[in-house]
Amino acid sequence: MFNLAYISFIFLLFFGSLAGTFVEKPTGEPSEPVNVFEEYCKVVYHDAGLEGKLDYGIFRRAYYGIDALCAPKADILTIIDYSKPSCDRRFYVIDLVNRKLLFHTLVAHGKNSGELISYKFSNRPQSLQSSPGFFLTAESYGGRHGYSMRLDGMEPGINDQARARAIVIHGAEYVAQHYVNDFGYIGRSFGCPALPLEQNKKIIDLIKGGSCLYIHTTDKNYPNLTTICD
Repeated sequence: MFNLAYISFIFLLFFGSLAGTFVEKPTGEPSEPVNVFEEYCKVVYHDAGLEGKLDYGIFRRAYYGIDALCAPKADILTIIDYSKPSCDRRFYVIDLVNRKLLFHTLVAHGKNSGELISYKFSNRPQSLQSSPGFFLTAESYGGRHGYSMRLDGMEPGINDQARARAIVIHGAEYVAQHYVNDFGYIGRSFGCPALPLEQNKKIIDLIKGGSCLYIHTTDKNYPNLTTICD
């Protein structure tokens, strides 16, 4: 599996964004090398049509996290934007090689994290709250919620209890547009990022096995605690 730095370099090399690998300064000062990683990040964001759907700063943070985590499956990136209300589609699966948004759908948060908006987060067992930060997707299995996928939290003290807490991706009947239409928001989980039943299996089969999942929140303490992407 290629790593993301390699993917970024090869694309920019052959498709012209490196035309002139160095940026010339009009003052005659020494030229500066192009940040290949940063340029490809912008290309993917634009080509995948993420403008107006996902804030660039959130995408950029998640994108850089893939390299920081040395994710084995670096061609797929999943982002959950819990700064949005649960009536919005805030779950994104992005193909970084073909630069396409593959899924953009609803996702639940933990029942003790909030109702319409999630604003409380925890790493504690029995908290029934969501956890923020970077995860690696793991194995799929059949459980009490049907076809599911385990998650490994990669940030000590923030989400590293995810597996022990049984925080998994699974389908749920309460994650559906008719709930939004009837109540103004979808149902809530015990902390799991639950998905619409009709999309759950397709998404799990696409992202399982070591891809990066980034859960973004408005928790003001999270950026001060994390060491990923510093």
